[in-house]
Amino acid sequence: MKVLVINSGSSSIKYQLFDMSDKTVLARGLLEKIGEPESRLTHQTSGGQNNKAEITRSLTVENHRAGFQLIGEVLTGSGALADSGELFGIGHRVVHGGEAFQEPALIDEKVIRTIRELIPLAPLHNPANLTGIEVALQFAPSVPQIAVFDTAFHQSMPPPAYRYALPHDLYRDHQVRRYGFHGTSHGYVAKQAARHLKRALESLNLITLHLGNGASVTAIAKGQSFDTSMGMTPLEGLIMGTRCGDLDPAIVFYLGRKTGLSSEEIETLLNKHSGLKGICGVNDMREIAQLADKGDAPTRLAIEMYCYRIRKYIGAYSAALGRVDTLVFTAGIGENAADIRLRSCAGLTGIGIEVDENKNNRTAHGIRAIHSDKSSVDILVIPTDEELEIAEQTVEKIQSLSF
Repeated sequence: MKVLVINSGSSSIKYQLFDMSDKTVLARGLLEKIGEPESRLTHQTSGGQNNKAEITRSLTVENHRAGFQLIGEVLTGSGALADSGELFGIGHRVVHGGEAFQEPALIDEKVIRTIRELIPLAPLHNPANLTGIEVALQFAPSVPQIAVFDTAFHQSMPPPAYRYALPHDLYRDHQVRRYGFHGTSHGYVAKQAARHLKRALESLNLITLHLGNGASVTAIAKGQSFDTSMGMTPLEGLIMGTRCGDLDPAIVFYLGRKTGLSSEEIETLLNKHSGLKGICGVNDMREIAQLADKGDAPTRLAIEMYCYRIRKYIGAYSAALGRVDTLVFTAGIGENAADIRLRSCAGLTGIGIEVDENKNNRTAHGIRAIHSDKSSVDILVIPTDEELEIAEQTVEKIQSLSF
């Protein structure tokens, strides 16, 4: 049972091919710089000793259609896939599903039309996701294709959590509300935590921390998203690599008056030149940690601010949930930065959260527990796998339908 997962960007296509009978990755790759003079394809297969290949090509790929044709040729040429007819399904990552999609959807004309209507909510992402869908339908018209939405997991949030204190007509007419993102990752690690703890997901209250260049935290009550840090856009919430996170909205007006920056320039400033990069000039946490160890004051401040914001959210979501069973760290920083995990949990013994430093500092693969014996809250480090989650949701959706 082979499933192809597609993450289509404005100038790139990221893909993974899974054998869902044992959930192994048969092939993965990235096609970059589509439409530029020198596009680049990196492809790897991992389907056994006689079916291994690593391919890197630099060539001109004019558009996404040509890109899919190239990917299809590489998948078949490497032996990972005989032809598109061998696919059980294709799963597409779609960033924004608005209120229209609370679960994965079988792609048809109505779904495509709705995704297009939602472009104003995600003008940088949904058009590229839609291009990938349209080209994939041409590439494999007889294969069921499923849209999996980043926002869908958070559609279980109650109105007090997702509404802004703005006039009602802005919500009614313009869909101004909190949607949340990284839902595929938060949902995946929550399920993995339940399996690891041998408990039903519906019995657990969790706080999940997706800490990468983009970062968000989600309060999960009885297996469902109850609140999350990102809002109508991914700009709200935690301090991120280049995004500011929570901010007094009046600062936008102040900057416009004082600097003469346009609204578009301020939007770029807050999204691409703020966060860790804005505080210390660097947005890679590994480099920040190295500089901080050498006594660099701006990077030390960046780490302190970053972890302080996380602690505030853990405390707030502990209060919102009433009881926390498990705290999960995931994504690049969450999985690999032991010092950030330790700092983010510092001073939280009053709400039952305490890290064991020895466990926290150990390097290990897979799920690992890092809480102390005194901690009433399980603290887990869980590698995220958004592509596998999309593949699993694709299979579940297709099997629930009658073909």
